[in-house]
Amino acid sequence: MKKDYLELGQIVGTHGIKGEIRVNPWCDSPDFAKGFKTVYFDKKGNQSVKVTACRPHGNVILMKLENVNSINDAEKLKNRMLYIKRDDANLPDGTWFIEELIGCTVFDADTGKEYGKISDVSPTGANDVWHITDANSNEYLIPSIKEVVIEVNVEENFVKIRPMKGIFDNAD
Repeated sequence: MKKDYLELGQIVGTHGIKGEIRVNPWCDSPDFAKGFKTVYFDKKGNQSVKVTACRPHGNVILMKLENVNSINDAEKLKNRMLYIKRDDANLPDGTWFIEELIGCTVFDADTGKEYGKISDVSPTGANDVWHITDANSNEYLIPSIKEVVIEVNVEENFVKIRPMKGIFDNAD
C-alpha cells in the first residue's frame, strides 16, 4: 500500500561533538538519503526537521539536523526513527519501497487466482526475493524479476505474477 511517509532509518548514535547523528538506513544505499532536505520524527509528518548536512559513512548515514548542535542534543535522539515524505522520493520506474510492497495481495496474472500476500522481501544481490504467505500461513518465495512480476500497483495494494513452474504446490 502506498504510504505518505516511509521509514528512512533509525538513529543509532552520535558522531563527533557538534551534533551529527548516525543513522542506520533502511534504503538500498546510504547515498539515497542525500536527496532529502527535510525528515520527520513521526510517520504522519507532524514533526519535521530540516537536514543541514548528510553524507554516507560506510554503511551508515551521518546527518546534521537543524537545532541539533551538540553531542548532548544528538544523544537525546538515539533510537528514534526518521521518516521521509514519499512524494519527496525520486524512484526510477519499476522500483518500489519494501514497506509499500508488504501486505500487497498477489494474484496470478493469467487466471486471477489469489496466492496470498507479500509478507517480507529479501535482497539477494542479483534480485530481491518476495515472500508470499497464503491464508494457511504457507510461505512461498518468488524472484522479483520481469519474467515473474507482471504488474505492481502499490496504490491499489496488489501484484500480478506469472509464477515459475514449481513455486506453488499446484503449479502446472
